[in-house]
Amino acid sequence: MAFFRNAVVNLLNLHYGIHALAQYGGGAFFGVFLLKAGVPAPAVLAALALLLAGRFCVRPLILPAGRRWGIKPLLIAGTLLSGAQYLIIGRVHGLDVALLELCAVGALSDAVYWTSYHAYFAALGDAEHRGHQIGAREALVAVVGIAAPLLTGWALAAFGPAIAFGATAAALVLSAIPLLFAPNAPVIDRAPGALRAARGGMAMFFADGWISAGLTLVWPIALFQTLSQSFTAFGGAMALAAVAGAVSSLVLGRVIDQGGGPRAAWLAASAMALVLILRAASFGHPVLAVAANAAGALVPAFYVPTLMTAMYNQAKGSPCPLRFHIAAEGGWDAGAASGCLAAAALLWAGAPIGLAILLALAGTVGALGLLRSYYGRLTFELLSTP
Repeated sequence: MAFFRNAVVNLLNLHYGIHALAQYGGGAFFGVFLLKAGVPAPAVLAALALLLAGRFCVRPLILPAGRRWGIKPLLIAGTLLSGAQYLIIGRVHGLDVALLELCAVGALSDAVYWTSYHAYFAALGDAEHRGHQIGAREALVAVVGIAAPLLTGWALAAFGPAIAFGATAAALVLSAIPLLFAPNAPVIDRAPGALRAARGGMAMFFADGWISAGLTLVWPIALFQTLSQSFTAFGGAMALAAVAGAVSSLVLGRVIDQGGGPRAAWLAASAMALVLILRAASFGHPVLAVAANAAGALVPAFYVPTLMTAMYNQAKGSPCPLRFHIAAEGGWDAGAASGCLAAAALLWAGAPIGLAILLALAGTVGALGLLRSYYGRLTFELLSTP
């Protein structure tokens, strides 16, 4: 397993594994807690769209900081800032000032964290082992994702939001420790052609953001409502879904590195379409909803290594990985915010929530076309190389 020899990627994956305690713990309950706190489902989605719009506006400000200090300090700052939003969410009670405060802090922390994380992974990972490295990361995340939602659901039910989300914030602080031992990645002052190099990544991430609106933002609301708004039942359903994802991520990462990108793109899109249809049909049927949620573990196992191998390798080959991800993440924000607003409008008009979930099918078709084009072009270039 030569790809484990990259010590920096190992540190970064360790960081991400600890970060996943928050992502799959408190993060999984983000939208459903707002629902429980008295925010109507359309307003939850509108609030998420506002947060994403804030990220879009904040993101260009990251470049001057990156040029001055490098990417690693930004990543550490974003990690620590992310904990602040979990100290706010417990104070939300309906459509109040705390909700606006949550959106503002979440926009700042997410913009800094995700832009610098993806740029750092792109810059210091290995193109030839990219699928393996992402697969190992997603497998670790899947294992962590088994326990995290169970513990958070139990803590919310037993102790309330202050303890549950406080533990999430503490996990984020701990996740910064491995980063202290990693090298910095400097950002060059000028990078002609950086925006042009990021156009493909922006399109891929726009499609991915639109998918995420239905798959990971609308769906938890539907599942939570189906499970009678029980935090413990919701946590159990999310943990069950994580079990199936651990091994498949490693297997698919190897397929991508061996030149199976086009096939992986078809597998990812097929799994995603099937899961979206199952989830849309399962609303109001607890057993079917839990099964549809568990089936969703196939999506990150197939899709994340396929998408992120393409994204990271494009970023590494661009004039500046940080500039690439500032632009690409802006595409993701625009896609996810648009998807959330479209779903909120449907729910506000009285449409069934299953229809809001199925909106993600349009993004699936777009992502499939873009990934097939990328991997097909890459395969052609490899075959043409003497």
